[in-house]
Amino acid sequence: MQWPCIGQACMAVECSYTPWCMYTLYTCPCFQQKIDVYCYQSRAKRRRCITPKGQDNDMSGEAHISCLFPEILALIFSYLDVKDKGRVAKVCRAWRDASYHRSVWRGVEAKLHIRRTNPSLFPSLVARGIRRVQILSLRRSLSHVLQGMPNIQSLNLSGCYNLTDFGLSHAFVHEIPTLTVLNLSLCKQITDTSLWRIAQYLKNLESLDLAGCCNINNTGLLVIARGLPKLKCLNLRSCRHVSDVGIGYLAGMSSEAAKGVCNLEELVLQDCQKITDSALGSVAQGLPQLRALNLSFCCGVTDSGMVNLSRMPSLRELNLRSCDNISDIGIAHLAECGGHFTSLDVSFCDKIGDAALAHISQGMYNLTNISLSSCHVTDDGLDRLVRNLHGLTTLNIGQCVKVTDRGLKLIGDHLHKLKCIDLYGCTKITTVGLERIMQLPCLSVLNLGLWHKR
Repeated sequence: MQWPCIGQACMAVECSYTPWCMYTLYTCPCFQQKIDVYCYQSRAKRRRCITPKGQDNDMSGEAHISCLFPEILALIFSYLDVKDKGRVAKVCRAWRDASYHRSVWRGVEAKLHIRRTNPSLFPSLVARGIRRVQILSLRRSLSHVLQGMPNIQSLNLSGCYNLTDFGLSHAFVHEIPTLTVLNLSLCKQITDTSLWRIAQYLKNLESLDLAGCCNINNTGLLVIARGLPKLKCLNLRSCRHVSDVGIGYLAGMSSEAAKGVCNLEELVLQDCQKITDSALGSVAQGLPQLRALNLSFCCGVTDSGMVNLSRMPSLRELNLRSCDNISDIGIAHLAECGGHFTSLDVSFCDKIGDAALAHISQGMYNLTNISLSSCHVTDDGLDRLVRNLHGLTTLNIGQCVKVTDRGLKLIGDHLHKLKCIDLYGCTKITTVGLERIMQLPCLSVLNLGLWHKR
């Protein structure tokens, strides 16, 4: 763990000293050099401090960590993990008070098992300013959570299999304007009925995760389109009843759906088997703010649909993993106006080869992340790719069994910004190629699974 040097108020200097507790932190040379900045004692008035052992101590010019102002203690505690944040509260009263400072708990998500009544639980969370909650198991009513945390910002119910429409309807009985993130993934008993309730009372929702909610269909998407205008992120992974009609609702292609969710920035349609190229036409026309689109495992999507996506200047990230009907032709369509893309995943698209890499190198020149796992690419294809895509930071060529040391040398010669490379299952590479890769100045992640030294 890297500890910022508390002596530098702007935290511009980092100290690699790793404390096991706050007493050890106090002995850090980086910390000691500047501690007098915060514990300055004038000759006219010296602070008297209570040490963690309870001893009244006239510091006589020597600073002890217990003398630090509460704001500085809170700053230190904010870098601890959640368990240690709780432990420091048991050291002394000064540390306990500092540990309750809201800045200590900023961004923390409380993970709870709602089993039996605990009257102090929610007041304690509210006092710390915690507004993000994940329910790990739900054996009591969800309404207890919402009543106890009226200013909740994020609610994660992922995997709460026993949550039903009935339970959710009893929880959402009035508007909750602060709630902007709701995760219902794998809540398999939830249906479109719950979406009516969500659209009615969660008007400010910006992120909704319905992954694995297999009972959601197009009617539910119509409800979302009409009732959640501020939605920015929507996950519909494995919602297999969703079809082109539902995506049309989201894009505002029907008068029933009004304007749809025109502010949507991220849409996940992974494993939605009824999605076809028609849905992509609706997306391109009605979702102008979309930045990330996941179509992995959507076998109904073909090369023709890529024409629509190439005309979306806001689109940055595209996932076509295991889209069996995407070939070099589809990539050619994307590359025609593909300068806006920064991330592309065509892993396990077995119709992708060197021709696709030629198109990518010419038209998708701003890519920083590309995944080509199990594609039919060779050293020749990599040659074209790396000569034009100098900004690549992540390259995945795992299971590209035709790649050899020549390909690795080309990567080493041209991709000087590369940070991560996946060579999983590349059986034709040797230590010669690996030595060249290891010389890349920014490389920090290298996956060599299933590689045997030759």
